[in-house]
Amino acid sequence: MSIRAWTRDELILALNLYLKLPFGKLHSRTPEIIHLARIIERTPGSVAMRLNNFASVDPYHIGRGVKGLSGGKKQVDPIWNEFINSKDELLFESERILAEKEQQTIESKYEDILTGTENLKGETKIREVKTRVNQNVFRQIVIANYSGRCAVTGIDIPDLLVASHIIPWSKNEEQRLNPENGICLSALYDKAYDKGYIGINENFEMLLSTSLHTKQKEIFYHQYFKPLIGKKIILPTKYYPNKNFLQFHLDVIFKG
Repeated sequence: MSIRAWTRDELILALNLYLKLPFGKLHSRTPEIIHLARIIERTPGSVAMRLNNFASVDPYHIGRGVKGLSGGKKQVDPIWNEFINSKDELLFESERILAEKEQQTIESKYEDILTGTENLKGETKIREVKTRVNQNVFRQIVIANYSGRCAVTGIDIPDLLVASHIIPWSKNEEQRLNPENGICLSALYDKAYDKGYIGINENFEMLLSTSLHTKQKEIFYHQYFKPLIGKKIILPTKYYPNKNFLQFHLDVIFKG
């Protein structure tokens, strides 16, 4: 019996799932792997193997000396390189294909986050839908990277978690969807980081701005901010915050 070759669409779907799962879940018992296997009519073991092929070309795992499964490297390498060079295009394409395999449109699957785009037309609508879907995928990737926990508090309630950009979305289009440009934070600390009230240095230690130091007489300062001084964030499972991005935030966003 001949072995059915993986199509480009299937490889893109495998990469999409690889980015959303912690390394420890790249096995055939993981529900998300079982789901993908069902909709592309492959075995969970086959999908898990392909995800481990992606681990073999991921610079993070290469740097750790983890080889993954290198047997399928020739197949996954071009897809990984395409992702590196065009994250926004490939991630959106993967979500469109995934919705199609699930017998949905991307608009119906993401109805809750696409509210307000119904009356948009042409390129304007395409651009807005793509942006919102990609932001949602970025959130899934970042939250998975931090094992579903806020990097400051350890809170693990999904509704309270935000994929906070280190370099803001508006400042660098190329790095918008880079997992190394995201930190999982609960809503309070996401807003504080976004507005420059807190910072994180290259040792992953937290800093407070001079604006917050003026609030030392306030109860909230002692409850929510003073304990952060010098505290290390909870580090992710794969993609650590890029130190150049952290420095950009300290130089441009942080309030000193």
